[in-house]
Amino acid sequence: MSDIHVEAFLDKDSETFSYVVTDLASKHAVVIDPVLDFDYKSGRTSTQSAELMLAYIQQNELILDWVLETHAHADHLSAAPFFKEHLGAKVGIGAHIKQVQTIFKEVFNLEKEFLPNGAQFDRLFHDGEILHVGAMSIRVIHTPGHTPADLAYLINDEAAFVGDTLFMPDVGTSRCDFPGGSASTLFQSISKLLALPEETKIYVCHDYPTKGREHEYVTTVGEQREHNIHVHDGVTEAQFVEKREARDATLAMPRLILPSIQVNIRAGHMPPADEQGKVYLKLPINML
Repeated sequence: MSDIHVEAFLDKDSETFSYVVTDLASKHAVVIDPVLDFDYKSGRTSTQSAELMLAYIQQNELILDWVLETHAHADHLSAAPFFKEHLGAKVGIGAHIKQVQTIFKEVFNLEKEFLPNGAQFDRLFHDGEILHVGAMSIRVIHTPGHTPADLAYLINDEAAFVGDTLFMPDVGTSRCDFPGGSASTLFQSISKLLALPEETKIYVCHDYPTKGREHEYVTTVGEQREHNIHVHDGVTEAQFVEKREARDATLAMPRLILPSIQVNIRAGHMPPADEQGKVYLKLPINML
């Protein structure tokens, strides 16, 4: 087992944590869930957040092998192409992205050339698959519920990067009311994560701080089992589903869901430009 270092980067606009995880012995690294800055009012993108991560990678002379997406995010655009362009990193996501692509190709009436086959990504990961980066062993855990394609990445059996499946214990769990989501399925996925050893670290993708604390990004399986407000020990699947579905019924759609999904199912790439070289995103009416 190698020694790893985890460097967290917070995008305050979307309250997203992105990570650079490094095998200290070899200096090989992965980036998890990077953010492309997007100003919704103007439709302008920026790579400011990604550039901070790039500077960290370059200053520490790291070798970036992969960008690992936990799912097709609905609250921020992915900066995966930035790291592919600048550092040659490959981009991976769960194999069930094809289901998500199929759903949203119809929602957005995408061009016929867009094929929901996952070929936009360099690799589609399956449950139980092991990815080796330097001396790091990264086990893929399929954790559907929030979306059909969610993954957690368990590195060296000691650190799990869980995407939107779990939040910090005082915030709870992710919503399940997007197309293809299921509270019952999410409960089963979380049960797999909470069956890991209690000392396993849990790194979250988002934090929405409750009153009296700052943003946090790491907890443990033991802390989740004891304190998570939605799925602590003793909560049944039926109880969780009732609470989760009641909570979801009160939630507005994420501010950036419409631009984010269109881009993220393309592995972070924009739609093809028109004959004048201009790029447009679609705004479906009364669809979500």
